[in-house]
Amino acid sequence: MRLLEKNGFKLIKEKGFIRHYAKRGHPRLIRIHYHGSKEVPTGTYHAILKAAGLE
Repeated sequence: MRLLEKNGFKLIKEKGFIRHYAKRGHPRLIRIHYHGSKEVPTGTYHAILKAAGLE
């Protein structure tokens, strides 16, 4: 997700449809189910932002 990468998160692991992002100083890995160009549902988007501390 571009928004995570813009805020300093780096893709550290990718296996199948699951991508893991991490940021130095952030205590958690952010796990995202990635399906190409499909749009992320609104609720999932907000959950990702909350987990990343961006919301």
